[in-house]
Amino acid sequence: MIGFLNSSSPAEVARSLAAFREGLKETGFVEGQNVTIEFRWAGGRYDRLPDFAADLVKRGIAVLVATGGAVTALAAKAATTTIPIVFSAGADPVEIGLIAGLSRPGSNLTGVSLLTSTLIGKRLEILREVVPEASAIGVLLNPNLPNVQIQLEDAQKAGRAIDQELHILYARSERDFESAFAAAVQARLGALMVGPDAFFSSQREQIVALAARDRIPTIYEWREFAEAGGLMSYGSDRAAGYHQVGVYAGRILKGSNPADLPVVQLTKVEFVLNLKAARALGLTIPLPLLGRADEVIE
Repeated sequence: MIGFLNSSSPAEVARSLAAFREGLKETGFVEGQNVTIEFRWAGGRYDRLPDFAADLVKRGIAVLVATGGAVTALAAKAATTTIPIVFSAGADPVEIGLIAGLSRPGSNLTGVSLLTSTLIGKRLEILREVVPEASAIGVLLNPNLPNVQIQLEDAQKAGRAIDQELHILYARSERDFESAFAAAVQARLGALMVGPDAFFSSQREQIVALAARDRIPTIYEWREFAEAGGLMSYGSDRAAGYHQVGVYAGRILKGSNPADLPVVQLTKVEFVLNLKAARALGLTIPLPLLGRADEVIE
């Protein structure tokens, strides 16, 4: 039996969940036929994760899958030192203390690093191309994330590298989004970057609607934001990460030791542009940037 712990909800990661099942299938495991999966979904409520992880451990699972960010992986690690854990996380897993090393994790954990934090600089560069006149750009972060300080430092470093003034905004709950966008309007921010966060992803409809209402060009991490009407997204292929998690979970079920399975670092990045959103904002997307898009939503 596999325990599946996620910080979001099934609807938020439907495409990725299908990829996870496909990865399992490639190793010979099909849910309902020769493997059972116990799911626990936090729905963006990070405080639920420790109890959910502990409950899955008590059920005698053979593998604990922890997806939906570093906060899920850390909760899984705190719950067991013996049951194999396969994680997917955007933060550097060594830097946040998940594992000892990428090539040989050296414990009961292995998984996939999506390297989302390292893409912050590129997102800022893309925003500058779209809104070159923006004197200040906002960065929306969740202070409840365990690696929020790393995200903040990465953003500030990226801003300094391109001589871009940044205005940091915070939201830890649904009611914080209105005040965050009000602050963005008051500061006359020319654009906004939404930081990597599973909670933000679960609230993407509200965030996208506020960005459209206040006419703030915004870039996001996951393609689902652009599909929901957001201007653009630039981030790792999350479905590919979940697929690899499924493969690793299947290999462990067959007897592989997680300590001997190197953490996979995803290199594929997706850039999705929503031209309908651009037109609504009165923006003209530069042709070179348009040509670099992996997908253009008309």
